[in-house]
Amino acid sequence: MPVKKFSQKPVWLLTFLVLFGLALTLILPSHLAAQEETNPLLTEFKTPFGTPPFDLIKNEHFLPAIKKGIEAQQAEIEAIINNPNPPTFENTILAFDRTGKLLGQVMAVFGTLQGANTSPELQKIAMEATPLTTQHRSSIYLNDRLFARIKSVYDRKNELKLGQEEKFLLEKTYQDFVRAGALLSPEDKSRLREIDRELSMLSLRFGNNLLQETNSIKIVIENPKHLAGLPPEVVAAAAEAAKNAGLEGKWVFTTHIPSMTPFLQYAQNRELRERLYKAYLSRGDRYNEYDNKEIIKKIIARRTERANLLGFPTYAHYSIDVNMAKTPERVESFLLDLWKYALEKAKAEQAEMQQIADEEGAGIKIAGWDWWYYAEKLRKKKYNLEDNEIRPYFSIDNVLNGIFTLAGKLYGLKFEKRNDISVYHPEVMVFEVKEKNGQHLGILYFDFFPRPTKRSGAWTGSLRRQSFENGKRVAPLVTITCNFTRPTGNIPALLSLNEVETCFHEFGHALASLLSMGKYNNRFVPRDGVELPSQIMENWAFEPELLKLYAKHHATGEVIPDELIKKINNSSLFNQGFASTELLAASLLDLYWHKTVFKEDYEVNDFERQVLNKIGLIEAIAPRYRSTYFQHIFSGGYAAGYYVYIWAEMLDSDAFEAFKERGLFDQKTALKFRQEILEKYGTVDYLQQYIKFRGREARIEPLLRKRGFIQ
Repeated sequence: MPVKKFSQKPVWLLTFLVLFGLALTLILPSHLAAQEETNPLLTEFKTPFGTPPFDLIKNEHFLPAIKKGIEAQQAEIEAIINNPNPPTFENTILAFDRTGKLLGQVMAVFGTLQGANTSPELQKIAMEATPLTTQHRSSIYLNDRLFARIKSVYDRKNELKLGQEEKFLLEKTYQDFVRAGALLSPEDKSRLREIDRELSMLSLRFGNNLLQETNSIKIVIENPKHLAGLPPEVVAAAAEAAKNAGLEGKWVFTTHIPSMTPFLQYAQNRELRERLYKAYLSRGDRYNEYDNKEIIKKIIARRTERANLLGFPTYAHYSIDVNMAKTPERVESFLLDLWKYALEKAKAEQAEMQQIADEEGAGIKIAGWDWWYYAEKLRKKKYNLEDNEIRPYFSIDNVLNGIFTLAGKLYGLKFEKRNDISVYHPEVMVFEVKEKNGQHLGILYFDFFPRPTKRSGAWTGSLRRQSFENGKRVAPLVTITCNFTRPTGNIPALLSLNEVETCFHEFGHALASLLSMGKYNNRFVPRDGVELPSQIMENWAFEPELLKLYAKHHATGEVIPDELIKKINNSSLFNQGFASTELLAASLLDLYWHKTVFKEDYEVNDFERQVLNKIGLIEAIAPRYRSTYFQHIFSGGYAAGYYVYIWAEMLDSDAFEAFKERGLFDQKTALKFRQEILEKYGTVDYLQQYIKFRGREARIEPLLRKRGFIQ
């Protein structure tokens, strides 16, 4: 019998086993704790300014850290719920605002890597982590006991003596819970949880598919004759891309914008232009494993169901309800009013390009793959201006210098390069941002060039948001990520005018984070106001007064000549019909996706075609984003909100006129913009912020003038 056998063991063995067992109970917890301590995401960052130690963080650290972050916030929520004292602003609203610090820190690092330096392993972690974080968020916003405390404070808001920022935080916190389903029945809450879980996974798959598609599509050129018309630096970049792909001696062009656009502008081989253009348009629509059409249908269906559960007829009504525009009908009217101007201008541009093609005896009708090519010819004809003539004055270092110079003139900011801060990729540059008096404001990371591990586009993110702890400001850690033209050989990265504008744009987003002085963690900015700080910065980019300070030839150091400045400004309205039409077409496509009630058997391409036919988009122009690669709305935060870029342009055009009226670098106007817009960004009512800055609501006429629609 087992007992008999055990009893026959020597006494020393029994003693050893007992002592060993006791030792395990003492050692194991401390060993596990030590293991936990080795996870840098779960410890205080002992680095300059508390920046993430990317050199220590490994992929295997993320999932345990995410789970720990969820547990920590759950405990913080339980502490609020179980507080025996009656609900107050301090013990409920403020306490809730302070929850989730650890999870937020972990997800900020993970999200930065996911977007800018991903890998199959990170994508796998995201697939596992996304349902956990989605369920966690639902468990918070659908928690009856927590909402009861928040509602108790909200119902007494008029009795409480709250400051402007405190009242705003209370109202928006309550609104967030209601929009997340806090007032729904238990059955509907359960369904909402399932919808949110499914949507998070669908959006993740959409983005992963698009990354795979963008990286896998390319054209390989073997015959040098097919490079005719291409500038030397474009050819060199294509040769380097081929070498990196193991195709040395050939030339590779991809659907990444810095590779594709110059090819479409200059390549004389029309057949190859067509191949690359159509390849770009086909991303996510090739009926392969990365096809996004069925994902789109599921996303739209779930978003519609979600909106219906919350009492809205469509997702567009749900999304726009908290924006400045308020209703889809107002957005549609706004877009269609602009559309009439844009389409007329685009048709005129097409006619001018067709005339050039006819004069050359090309024997073609201008198609989508011809637009960039003949637009470049038209620009040279009308303004004697070529892209290659401009680029040498806009090296990436010069553009950064221009941005820093502008920030210094407007806000007195200083930028000091730091080489002692860990980065996630060798190409990332880091700067410390300081006030004029040397006071630390924040840290700014720049990641400029495309690579297979980075998603397309340009964006500004945050590794840590500005806040206050114990009365002391916690400085933000801000990231700017782009996909600009790479340097080749001894030639630095030379940017196009569009890339220069994008750089100024993203820096404007960064300023909204760096200059923020909000007392609380949660910020609430209407989606159609988000782009004001970024888009107003674009207005300075090509002002002669600023160009003279930063646009210098990369090889000679020569300041950009007056003649070239004049050409740039004379051509500022060039191709505006095309630019406006592709933007508005994408905005309307997004709006109609989210304000249409669908039948079961609709098809993605059929619906897209119907929308574009309905608005009368000419065949030679595609919307800026076709549905299957419209990452902003199907894998980002812009669903039923892509219109916000042109809406915010109405705001920025109107706001910039204040500077034009008083002086390009007028510090009094800049101080007012900083205090009323940037420092209070997301902490008070946005419309009231704007009115305090401008003295009234924005007018549309400056936008119409800026786009060349009126004189």
